[in-house]
Amino acid sequence: MKIVVLDGYALNPGDLSWEGIQALGEMTIYDRTDVSDIVERCGDAEIVLTNKVPFSAETLGKLTHLKMIGVMATGYNIIDTQAAKQQGVTVCNIPAYSTASVVQSVTSLLLAITNRVEHYTHQIVEEKRWSRNADFCYWDTALIELDKKRFGVYGLGNIGSRVAMVALSLGMEVVAITSKEPSALPQGVTKVDEKTFWSTCDVISLHCPLTPNTQNLICESTLTQMKQGAIIINTSRGPVVNEQDVANALKSGKLAAFGADVLCTEPAKEDNPLLSAPNVFLTPHIAWATFEARTRLMNILTQNVKAFINGNPINSV
Repeated sequence: MKIVVLDGYALNPGDLSWEGIQALGEMTIYDRTDVSDIVERCGDAEIVLTNKVPFSAETLGKLTHLKMIGVMATGYNIIDTQAAKQQGVTVCNIPAYSTASVVQSVTSLLLAITNRVEHYTHQIVEEKRWSRNADFCYWDTALIELDKKRFGVYGLGNIGSRVAMVALSLGMEVVAITSKEPSALPQGVTKVDEKTFWSTCDVISLHCPLTPNTQNLICESTLTQMKQGAIIINTSRGPVVNEQDVANALKSGKLAAFGADVLCTEPAKEDNPLLSAPNVFLTPHIAWATFEARTRLMNILTQNVKAFINGNPINSV
């Protein structure tokens, strides 16, 4: 089979191997692909592997040889899955490969906000401020103890559940918005209604999929309900947050801080309102990108392609 990788660089900038998939067919790898080049590059491909290059119904209709789309990620909202189904194209994703890495990223964002290690390291090393200080210690930011504070998890899937365990280990009270029954929740986690969730949480961590119901979930309406000085962390999908409303809440002091690994438009636009707001802590969509997580992704991707070729698709959506 002819296999085309449209945007392979993010997954494999050179430290992994494509050999497992290359052994399965005639393979062409592109680091990046513009939408305008999809049809030309995939015209006679039977299997296409994509991370962020989208497939609309119109694009799919022009790819008459296509039999499988392998999404090199967990989220597959870039694919018109209904059109793919109608065309007989199997769509497979990569489930649960990055759970540990994303949980680690959530924790790093939270501790960056509360302890500001990078801020103080810069002052000590670059500005020599501690060396010139009159006292044995100093601080010029709020230092926040998390013990006994309320941590809210919005979405209690694999990642959200693991994040809840970390919060519990920090001595926090953990509540959740989830469709699960209270009896199915991890020990120590309490299910609450949305009004209680928004109004009582000191820290909110978002772990929900992007759907019409969750788009702009964090907006002026929900922000108004939150405690003064609340902290929000988003490692789910950028559009779950209304970025202008969050920027306004940061400037007014309603929010103490906002941490995120995802934005509505990526790469970040220079005029993104969050880039000029105070107490914003951002990483460039790298929560998934540890070497270990990418290795798992590559292994599952290879299994997906092999299973499809053998006539027994796995991880189809």
